[in-house]
Amino acid sequence: MQDITGGLTEQDERDIPEVLPVLAVRDIVVFNYMILPLYVGREKSVKAVDAALSGKRHILILTQRDESVEDPETEELYEVGTVATVMRMLKMPDGRLKILVQGLARAEVRRFTGNEEYHEAEIRILREQETENNAETEALMRSSREQSERILTLRGITPQDIMAVLNNVHEPGRLADLIASNLRITVPEAQDILECREPVERLRMAATQLSKEVEVAQMQNKIQNMAKEGMDRAQRDFYLREQLKAIKRELGDSDSEGEEMEQLARAIERAGMPKDVRKEVYKQLKRLEGMHAESSEATVIRTYLDWMIELPWKKISRDRLDIKEAARILDEDHYDLTKVKDRILEYLSVRKLNPKMKGPILCFVGPPGVGKTSLGRSIARSLGRKFHRMSLGGMRDEAEIRGHRRTYIGSMPGRIVQALKLCGKRNPVIMLDEIDKLGSDFRGDPSSALLEVLDPEQNNSFTDHYLNVPFDLSKVMFICTANVLDTIPQPLLDRMEVIRIPGYTEQEKVTIAERYIVPRQAKDNGLKEGELELGEGVLSRIIREYTSEAGLRNLEREVGSVCRKMARKKAEDEAGPYVVSTENLHTILGVPRFLEDETEPDLPPGVALGLAWTPVGGETLHVEVTTMPGKGKLLLTGKLGDVMKESAQAALSFARAHAGEYGIDPSFTENRDIHVHVPAGATPKDGPSAGVTLVTALISALTETPVRPDLVMTGEISLRGRVLPVGGIKEKILAAVAKGMKHALIPAQNNKDLQDIPEELRKRIQIELVERVEEIWPKAKSVS
Repeated sequence: MQDITGGLTEQDERDIPEVLPVLAVRDIVVFNYMILPLYVGREKSVKAVDAALSGKRHILILTQRDESVEDPETEELYEVGTVATVMRMLKMPDGRLKILVQGLARAEVRRFTGNEEYHEAEIRILREQETENNAETEALMRSSREQSERILTLRGITPQDIMAVLNNVHEPGRLADLIASNLRITVPEAQDILECREPVERLRMAATQLSKEVEVAQMQNKIQNMAKEGMDRAQRDFYLREQLKAIKRELGDSDSEGEEMEQLARAIERAGMPKDVRKEVYKQLKRLEGMHAESSEATVIRTYLDWMIELPWKKISRDRLDIKEAARILDEDHYDLTKVKDRILEYLSVRKLNPKMKGPILCFVGPPGVGKTSLGRSIARSLGRKFHRMSLGGMRDEAEIRGHRRTYIGSMPGRIVQALKLCGKRNPVIMLDEIDKLGSDFRGDPSSALLEVLDPEQNNSFTDHYLNVPFDLSKVMFICTANVLDTIPQPLLDRMEVIRIPGYTEQEKVTIAERYIVPRQAKDNGLKEGELELGEGVLSRIIREYTSEAGLRNLEREVGSVCRKMARKKAEDEAGPYVVSTENLHTILGVPRFLEDETEPDLPPGVALGLAWTPVGGETLHVEVTTMPGKGKLLLTGKLGDVMKESAQAALSFARAHAGEYGIDPSFTENRDIHVHVPAGATPKDGPSAGVTLVTALISALTETPVRPDLVMTGEISLRGRVLPVGGIKEKILAAVAKGMKHALIPAQNNKDLQDIPEELRKRIQIELVERVEEIWPKAKSVS
């Protein structure tokens, strides 16, 4: 509270000049009777103080409307202020002035004069109005004094001296000014009180602000008491715990359990869990603290906390975003596979431009042994990420993916969470191997659990049953492998980007064997570089005569067998190098298992060669048709599926409908039976690809005209004679070339698939496109 001197006498009022220098102040409103120090630093303000000191030391103090304005103009100042007298002035070392002023009277600006050095105003003194001391005024003044005393008490100030000053003030206007000058209120609120001319109303306004201040002070006091109580309780707990530790140390009882809880709490803080997850983990930690260490429930919770702490909530591998280096690594590990490599490099390029992108879900589909699984390892190496392979073959329990709930004895998280813990990073490459071989039984369907895992829009909040909190899988790059797509549920397949990896040509197999398989097998079998020499054509002979596959597994086994034979010679101290040629190959590997002379030089009437697709690659297929006296019965053998049987019926109907065009007796169905057989009777066969071959073999049998032995064909037929497209063209052409075929007929709509066939392969076989069945027979019949 400020001290108060006497009021303004008439003589004092006459002594105040009509024109006064103006001192603009910010963030304060000066009231009558206030004595306060002010720091003056602005040039105009310094000159105004100098002008006041050179006169009768009077100055008009006006508050500026916007305190952020550095050099306010006259329109930026309030028009009502306080006339003050400059009691003392002190020059500071930094050039500023420190003045002590006392408020004398309210004044209103009539107009500002045009002084250029400092602001100057012509003023009118606002005299205090007379008031009657009635009961209401007295009650208001008493209430204001009591409120002031409450504030002082709440703030911890001894109120006796200050209240003595307040009790000696009997004028409402002076009491209002005194209270307002010491309240923590905003400049506009203080200015409103200053401009109010009616003393009782001014006191009422001050009392309103006083009531607000009491409420704030009470709330502030309550908050401080609460904080103090909390601190006192925490200090008391800490003191007692320290005493307890000291007592245990004296008794020789170590406080390992308490230390363990503290270590767990520190580990939880370091784990970097999201806020909601950390809240759940602390809840479990609090439960653990209240349990006996040897209870079974405590063991379950402790194991749960260990899992939560060890999971990589924030640990991320930095991607190697050097596209050229990644391309070099992919080329170093795998030959060809251009489409797959391009897709990986595209992913890296997008990731480089948009680091927030979600991980793709790729699915490699192809026959066994073409490098699907090893390709995933190469992708992880090119990205610089951790790699984990998870085999899904034969998995039948949904809990393998989502984990078991903690209510079960021996429960654990699912394989996905286990893989993340093992990798120690939140963005590894996880390979889901053999996704087409998932099963389902009474324990649930794992493929349904994978729907959330393999959906980039959902897996950012994957919830494992064991963890029971969401975990973000959106940074994981999932790669699936499959041999066929038929057994993968459609909703699951829809979440994946399918990349087909077809079988290798003979030339590709030779190149891969020279670059990768032979050096690896030689090293694995103890042979040094240069000790094994394979003659020209040896690898091609091994591929043709000892393997029949789309991939490379059998080729690796046979090369390994050759290396073992040579390793035995080395172990028997026989001098190297060890040469394998086409002449001694049969001695090393034994009798060839697949002979090229299976291709017949001539085919009898009723036999045609077709092409089929199998999970292990393409195959040539003999279709045999013979007729015999009978009543038009159609006999089908060779373990044919329903689709293939229907193709045979369609072929027969086409032959009957077009019998005249091919010189066939139209009544053949009345006096002859037809037997259709596809050899390898123990092997199931199905699919629409044999329609063209069936109709060709049927026409050949009925016209007794043989088909060319170097021609193979594939395609589905309609009753109208159209040749419809089929799948697996590359694998089928590979099989045709491997069998020494020279010509192939494929549906015209499969023309787009020819670009997948290597150029060197297309040079070895003549591929012709056909749109209708009528085009086939002229090309197929043997000209001899």
